[in-house]
Amino acid sequence: MNKLKVLIVDDSALIRQLLTEILGSDPGIEVVGAAADPYIARDKIKELNPDVLTLDVEMPRMDGISFLRNLMRLRPMPVVMISTLTQQGADTTLEALSLGAIDFVAKPKVDVVEKLSDYSQEIIEKVKVAGKAKVRPLVERAAAKVSAVEQKLSADDVMGKAAWTGKIKTTEKIIAIGASTGGTEAIREVLEQFPADSPAVVITQHIPPTFSESFANRLNNTCAITVVHATDGQPIIPGHAYVAPGGMHLMITRSGARYYCKLSDAAPVNRHKPSVDVMFRSVLQSVGPNAIAAILTGMGDDGAKSMKELRDLGVHTIAQDEKTSVVWGMPGEAVKIGAVEHVESLDNIAKTIGILLKKM
Repeated sequence: MNKLKVLIVDDSALIRQLLTEILGSDPGIEVVGAAADPYIARDKIKELNPDVLTLDVEMPRMDGISFLRNLMRLRPMPVVMISTLTQQGADTTLEALSLGAIDFVAKPKVDVVEKLSDYSQEIIEKVKVAGKAKVRPLVERAAAKVSAVEQKLSADDVMGKAAWTGKIKTTEKIIAIGASTGGTEAIREVLEQFPADSPAVVITQHIPPTFSESFANRLNNTCAITVVHATDGQPIIPGHAYVAPGGMHLMITRSGARYYCKLSDAAPVNRHKPSVDVMFRSVLQSVGPNAIAAILTGMGDDGAKSMKELRDLGVHTIAQDEKTSVVWGMPGEAVKIGAVEHVESLDNIAKTIGILLKKM
């Protein structure tokens, strides 16, 4: 079996050495080279023809964003960004994802050797996923963190199974969207098609705490609907979308005819926090047939089981198709277990949601 060829681009000799050791420890990966800046990287890409690039954000002679923009226009390939966990790093990394980077690894600012090694399995997993991901040239584009490996819990460990308790449908609808790898851009493409008076939207994207507020702000700047970083007890109202904070589960509760956000610091589910399964389970219990659920690109299977519960209740469910998904893990698993009513391309999901809303 051919090994996945990786080129490491980072101006830090220490980071290059650490990433080489981490990635080289996996029998399915071969680190074919390393480069201290984008100009050296450009030559090594031509010489070594790597399958995946790891790319630092801050480098001499040319920054990582400028290099990535050129790369995705001239020689599209899977890229995993290396970013520090800062506000500025979050904004830059989200820009990188919008340009076509598959995922990112959080680079610690202190104790680099020890802390980066703690994320060895995550780094390896993200590089392997990137190797299988679909990459579109930048000209085709419109306008994560996975937690460290730990016991895989289910939504049952956060909130028990219970049927929808409502007796009647209300006029207030909820659109619930879950995503992971490739999801920041997929969510943007869907939300940008929603009108300002859209029903409320709740969103769970696998993302670390430092990045989620920046993600919500970026969406708010490009969408007609108002996008906010969800807070505990916040009323859920039409014309607004609520992004789950990184490191917290987002759940929906109901009091009378009103819906509210509820944040939970419970254990990760499917190794994720926030978890799509937890959000979908809360939608099942509090919103029921008043909801539409969509699962977008992402690795793993988070969200599939609870989406099946929603579908069994008669809730309209949608999955992004394989062709337009960066990684067809989560939507593919949902389709596999019969949780999906409609399989749609990314550019058709918002339209399908609009059609279904008119039928409810």
